[in-house]
Amino acid sequence: MSGRRDELAERLGAVRARIDMAMSAAGRTDDVTLVVVTKFFPAADVDTLAELGVTDIGENRDQEASAKVAELAHRDRLTVHFIGQLQTKKAGGVVRYADVVHSLDRPKLALALDRAAERAGRPLDVLVQVGLDTSGGRGGVAPDDVAALAEVAAGLDHLRLRGLMAVAPLGEPARPAFARLRELSERLRTDHPAATWLSAGMSADLEDAVAEGATHLRVGSAILGSRESHR
Repeated sequence: MSGRRDELAERLGAVRARIDMAMSAAGRTDDVTLVVVTKFFPAADVDTLAELGVTDIGENRDQEASAKVAELAHRDRLTVHFIGQLQTKKAGGVVRYADVVHSLDRPKLALALDRAAERAGRPLDVLVQVGLDTSGGRGGVAPDDVAALAEVAAGLDHLRLRGLMAVAPLGEPARPAFARLRELSERLRTDHPAATWLSAGMSADLEDAVAEGATHLRVGSAILGSRESHR
C-alpha cells in the first residue's frame, strides 16, 4: 500500500508542478481546481488522494461512481464531479452522490437534474458542456446554442449555473479550441456574471487550458496511471 501511496504522491506532485509552471507562464495569480479523474480506479486510491490533499474527484460512469463514492472513508473531504455524458433517466441517481455535473447538454437533462436536486433537498452545480468538434463525438451543445441552454439552467430553482466545460477535439491542436471556449465563456458572463468556471484540459493538454483561462482541470492518467489495467 505504501508503494501505491508513494507513486500517487509523486505523480500528483509532478502534475501540480506542471500547473504551477503553466500558471506562471500565463501570468495568472488566481486559483485553479485540480479535478482528479478516478474512473476505473478503486475507492482505496481515492481515499489515498484525499489524504494527499486532493479535494475534487471526477467520475463519468454512474454505476461505478455510485458504488465507489459509497465506499469512501473520506467522502466529507471531497467534491464529486460527474464529468461524463449523462442519460436523462440516470439524473436522479447521479444527483444522489455528485456535487457538480459538468455535462449539461440539453434542456431535458436540465429539467431532470433540477427535479432530482429538489428531491435531494440541495442545489446542484452545473456546467454547460460545449461541443467544440464538428463530428459531435465528444458530446456537448453546439456553440450557437450555449446561451439558450444557459438561460434554461439559470432559470431553474435547484440548479446553479457555474460555467462551461469542453473537451478538445480529437486530431486538432487544443489551444485554438480552448481559445474558442474562452470566448464563449466571456460572452456567457455578460448575462450570467456568476458563471465563472471554465472546465477544460486533461493530462495531455492542461498547459493549453491554463493559458486560455481554465479554472478546473480534469486530470486522470498523469496521476493515477493507465486505466487499461484497471478495467
